[in-house]
Amino acid sequence: QVQLVESGGGLVQAGGSLRLSCAASGFAFSNYAMNWYRQAAGKERELVATISGVGRSTNYADSVKGRFTISRDNAKNTVYLQMNSLKPEDTAVYYCNVRRMSTQYWGQGTQVSVSS
Repeated sequence: QVQLVESGGGLVQAGGSLRLSCAASGFAFSNYAMNWYRQAAGKERELVATISGVGRSTNYADSVKGRFTISRDNAKNTVYLQMNSLKPEDTAVYYCNVRRMSTQYWGQGTQVSVSS
């Protein structure tokens, strides 16, 4: 079965950096685009970044462009989110996501908290 396991969250000061990882299993990883979403308290879940199956194409939310970088290692079935110049408004639970055969799969999420 599809499993997505995020790691790398934590508490960081504004201006700092974190790298999130998402280990995937149960499907042909390199065949699928992967996404990072986030959900802040009291807000809807929003798409942060997307990367194509072979990693040649990426897209970002306007709010994170130039600060966040999504990447993947298909040999390790892992997708990453490098987050630099973090702001308090980046505080949220971050989720790894894949859409496979019309079904959305989610990890358990990892908390990122940015203090001012």
